[in-house]
Amino acid sequence: MIRFYKHRFIYFTISLCLILFGLVAAFINGIQLDIQFKGGTILKYTYTDTIHAEQAEEIVEQAVGQNSNCLLQSNLAKDEKMLAVSLASNEALTSREQEAVTAALTQAYPSANLALSESLTVEPFIGKQFFTKGMIAIALSFLLILVYVGVRFKNIGGLSAGAMAIVALFHDAFIVTAVFIIFKIPINDSFIAAILTIIGFSINDTIVIYDRVRENERLQGRKTPPEELVDLSVNQSMMRSVNTNLAVFLSITVVYIFAQIYDIASIRSFALPMMFGTLSGCYSTICIAGPLWAMWQKHKQAGAKIAKA
Repeated sequence: MIRFYKHRFIYFTISLCLILFGLVAAFINGIQLDIQFKGGTILKYTYTDTIHAEQAEEIVEQAVGQNSNCLLQSNLAKDEKMLAVSLASNEALTSREQEAVTAALTQAYPSANLALSESLTVEPFIGKQFFTKGMIAIALSFLLILVYVGVRFKNIGGLSAGAMAIVALFHDAFIVTAVFIIFKIPINDSFIAAILTIIGFSINDTIVIYDRVRENERLQGRKTPPEELVDLSVNQSMMRSVNTNLAVFLSITVVYIFAQIYDIASIRSFALPMMFGTLSGCYSTICIAGPLWAMWQKHKQAGAKIAKA
């Protein structure tokens, strides 16, 4: 049997190193907000030939001196291929700057028959509202999980069990955020979707382990040390967690490869953080949530003994 509680500080150290690495990356790369959260301009072009999104981003940056996010889209109803150029900024592009972007792209792809079909402006205050609502959705998910776990597992600590699960979820959310920062993916609606999805997968695994802890405590009695309950429960449910997350990881990897081959940036920006988030969720469930719960229970027991003395 693997002694997860005994080696808990090794796991905690690994997590702290990952968090520090993410913070260093944030300091070096900065945090890029996409147009949905920051505001700016979206230019949509129809085209016929072949265009590469990454190359188009470099062309746009040279034309107006701003970072851009280019997405290749398809309009099946009209049988059209479209290039969407997003330029996140506190100020919208002027008409002259839009003309410069169009001219640069047309010069780079003379046979693509590029034509500007739509120009949209996202005001900064709208992006700020969208970002705020996304953060509220994540915060509410944490709160509801805390309440649910506290009610369902009141026999093994209730809110303390929920709090330890939330710590593990924060770990997963930070890993997903770090992936966006390290790979310089602009934070957009895919960020909110990835965070909420990983939270769902991770808390499901944690609930399975808590359920085993509750069952083992009932079978072995309340005098069984918390660390033994955790080690036994994690070992019993570990393969289920690993197999489930491995299946999800492989599925998301196939999606990422598909997006990479066909240069679909919107899918790629969701799939890549999901891949790392799935691994993080499996790790935090097995190595973080259980040992933290056992530590808290031992702390409560020590406090109760001191109070009796």
